[in-house]
Amino acid sequence: MSQSSSSIRHILLLNLAMLCIATSGPLGRAIDMTPVLVILWRAGLAILFFVGLLKWQGVSLRTKNSKDSWILLGGGVLIAIHWVTYFIALQLSSVAIGMLSLFTYPVLTAILEPLILKTRFQWAHLLLGALTILGIYFLVPEIDVANQEFQAIGWGLVSALAYAFRNIFMKRQVSKYSGTLIMFYHMLAVFVVLLPAIYWYGPGDVAGQWPYLLALAIITTALGHTLFLGSFRHFSITTASIMSCVQPIYGIALGALFLREYPGWSTYVGGGIILLAVLIESLRVRR
Repeated sequence: MSQSSSSIRHILLLNLAMLCIATSGPLGRAIDMTPVLVILWRAGLAILFFVGLLKWQGVSLRTKNSKDSWILLGGGVLIAIHWVTYFIALQLSSVAIGMLSLFTYPVLTAILEPLILKTRFQWAHLLLGALTILGIYFLVPEIDVANQEFQAIGWGLVSALAYAFRNIFMKRQVSKYSGTLIMFYHMLAVFVVLLPAIYWYGPGDVAGQWPYLLALAIITTALGHTLFLGSFRHFSITTASIMSCVQPIYGIALGALFLREYPGWSTYVGGGIILLAVLIESLRVRR
């Protein structure tokens, strides 16, 4: 396979990952449970799926050393923070506001990755990340903490920061372990960290919401996030993050299709700016 064909294949796989992960938007809005319980059962179902998949692949559940295990579990704690705050944002607003506010994480990644991993700083990444911030600008309502959309954007920013840290910390682990094993450890950490929530909220309406929870565990989590982790082998964390900004476009389309949520003109403008950043970075990667 030529280098150009291989690059196109990796870009397509990354887009498939984004389409799968984008289902979290409409699913997060559709599930009638508190966000902590949604993420708890999402992780629990995903653990069962990953264990079965790893056994089928003949892959050991053990890591090479205990330090790696703790790093993978630590990444899972960041995923727990990322998912819970993201679902709070979704429930406070719409799919469009929740997803687009989360996608400030590429610019955070562009700033943090060179500092943490000691990689070369690229001004193009910062400029493209700044385009996503410009897109977010069109989403911001009046600056009022009582405004639910303003609160949603705040939760989305917290989610973005946790996601940026998790992606950066997993860069070296991806070269050592499969995305499936990494996600297994992540889900284990998420489940353990959030399990005490049952004491305060009870188990929730799992029986009534199981189709959505199952879709969230398999399509969004198992397939989408595993493919996304795999993309780190072929792109820098910043490049993968910027290119993944196509996810809100997919999410908004799914929200309109299944939930009849139609964004206003400002959301279309912000989404268009974000998509432009993705297209530019995709062309840079292919070149």
